Amino acid sequence: MNTLVISPTYNERKNVQSLIELILGKNSNFHLLIVDDNSPDGTADKVKELQADYPNLHLEERPGKAGLGTAYIFGFKWALEHEYDRIVQMDADLSHDPNDVPRLVKLLDDYDLIVGSRYVEGVSVVNWPIRRLILSYGANFYSRIITGMPIKDSTGGFKAWRRKVLTEIDLNAVRSQGYSFQIEMNFRTWCKGFKIKEVPIIFIDRTIGESKMSKNIVYEAIFMVWRLRIWKLFNRV
Repeated sequence: MNTLVISPTYNERKNVQSLIELILGKNSNFHLLIVDDNSPDGTADKVKELQADYPNLHLEERPGKAGLGTAYIFGFKWALEHEYDRIVQMDADLSHDPNDVPRLVKLLDDYDLIVGSRYVEGVSVVNWPIRRLILSYGANFYSRIITGMPIKDSTGGFKAWRRKVLTEIDLNAVRSQGYSFQIEMNFRTWCKGFKIKEVPIIFIDRTIGESKMSKNIVYEAIFMVWRLRIWKLFNRV
């Protein structure tokens, strides 16, 4: 089964080499796609240097910063066009452990979507200030109550997909970003009756670079869950 790992980047030059080495150095049968939004720090140039050593390393450059959600949609479409059977999404800042990727992919033998969860077995987050933890945990609780989705970590970005899920979701209809994008993709998957499995991961907050979190991302998630609930009532998902 062909497996593609997708990781969007914006100013991740300091992290991207480690990410590439940890994924492709230990899993020679995996492929990695970096979707870079014209990072000013030269992230794409670093990836190009490493392509000589890693034939399974792919790079797609976009003209500017267009958001996490659109980067993943771009990557999903790229994966489908290139006939990958299993698709993994993960952050480039090493907050998601590359060593967990084979475990998530293996579980796709029995499930359609695997969610690497920070909250399925208590709280498994390292290096977050308490305010950020409360915000994240509260957002997930809020999302679960409003949408009815039985997922404890619906905002997490470490996931593995079977190809058939992404072919049945209308990717062109997905518009949200950040937290909201993760919730919406999970919700669309759940509404279509696919089998979803949450598995525990250890989330380690970035130690290099800056967080991309903003107030707009939080506000978008607050309102998006109500839209999702309404869309489901009118069979628009």
